[in-house]
Amino acid sequence: MSFKVWINGKLFDKANATVSVYDHGLLYGDGVFEGIRSYGGRVFRMKEHLDRLWYSAKAILLEIPYGKEELAASIEETLKVNGIEDGYIRVVVTRGAGSLGLDPNHCSDPMVIVITDAISLYPDKLYEEGLEIITVSTIRNHPAALSPRIKSLNYLNNILAKIEGLKAGCIEALMLNHKGEVTECTGDNIFLVRDGRLLTPPVDAGILEGVTRGAVLELAEAAGIPVREVPLTRHDVYIADECFLTGTAAEVIPVVKVDSRPIGDGLPGPITRDLIERFHKLTRE
Repeated sequence: MSFKVWINGKLFDKANATVSVYDHGLLYGDGVFEGIRSYGGRVFRMKEHLDRLWYSAKAILLEIPYGKEELAASIEETLKVNGIEDGYIRVVVTRGAGSLGLDPNHCSDPMVIVITDAISLYPDKLYEEGLEIITVSTIRNHPAALSPRIKSLNYLNNILAKIEGLKAGCIEALMLNHKGEVTECTGDNIFLVRDGRLLTPPVDAGILEGVTRGAVLELAEAAGIPVREVPLTRHDVYIADECFLTGTAAEVIPVVKVDSRPIGDGLPGPITRDLIERFHKLTRE
């Protein structure tokens, strides 16, 4: 089956879904995006994702030429046309075609793209046995250079960290900020459990405010699990009782080893397993 792609109000076959080679999204990574999940044909936390898309666009002075309700309807239409129930949605907004210079004033209308496709998760085995990650030398972008809260098309910072992790035999990697504090992984937020409390880096550590992260914070609060958003170091990671990651594609996945050091007893812990179950109920029931 050839999936349809929605571009500026029209549906195209995947093979014919194209943008100009002069588009500044391609030339300079000038644009923003969102990765969203659908469960049973329903979009998970559409409002939160579109709000973040609009905030990212506003932060880079990019005006999205559609309203949120209009774009939401286009996402649902594209899912329906492609017959996708449980899938992944990528919404992309580029600056549009322009000159070879940096000046965004030379760009034409922004391109708004909606892609829906099958979802690729981590192997089932890793959800049962846990993930091993390492801390990489590539740090998160300095907030004075580019705010990590902007989900921009320029993901080279994360890609370099990903490559570093892969070369070390790990499919995910932990990134620190310019102060040496824990931020997040290349595509997922990180949580620790210590003495029955849930710990996660605050926004000002240089993280992206993950939508799944927000859902897990709500689930933990509803379950009576104490939560603290607090600056963390690698020492905090090493002495944690449990560790897990959250993300749109990853959902909630345990981490059992960091930098070759076992976390807790080296197995997914009870609070992690409880939150995985609660997240599954939230999304699937």
